[in-house]
Amino acid sequence: YVDLSRVGIWGWSGGGSNTLNAMFRQPDVYHVGIAVVPKPQPHLYNAWFQEIYMETPETNPDGYRQSAPINFAEGLRGDLLIIHGTGETNTHLQITEGLVDRLIELGKRFDYMAYPHRDHGLREGRGTAVHLRMLMVRYLIDHLPPGPR
Repeated sequence: YVDLSRVGIWGWSGGGSNTLNAMFRQPDVYHVGIAVVPKPQPHLYNAWFQEIYMETPETNPDGYRQSAPINFAEGLRGDLLIIHGTGETNTHLQITEGLVDRLIELGKRFDYMAYPHRDHGLREGRGTAVHLRMLMVRYLIDHLPPGPR
């Protein structure tokens, strides 16, 4: 049994981008999302990796447009937590900050956690791993409480 009024999704890196796309493009299905170090603007992501799958923005402009969660941010209706490290060397913070700015511009409600000096794995610093997992668990419990309604 699945309670379709309480569906959540989460993902890390590319999975974080999938989470954003799900939340923005299927808001009737996904009510809570946690996007950890997402890539909301793929044209700004590492070209050496992105172009393996999508060619270049010049040769595949529609693919880049359609895969960029930032282009669909107006669809957000559920509860969204975005998590990023400020020391990211893979998915640079500015890529996510562009989405944060867009959500603010649209007047969307969301939550945002930045871990200082943490890289893509968010493993640096004492207590980070536990803090991160507890943040995610608390967010899900607060926004998708267990038990029947």
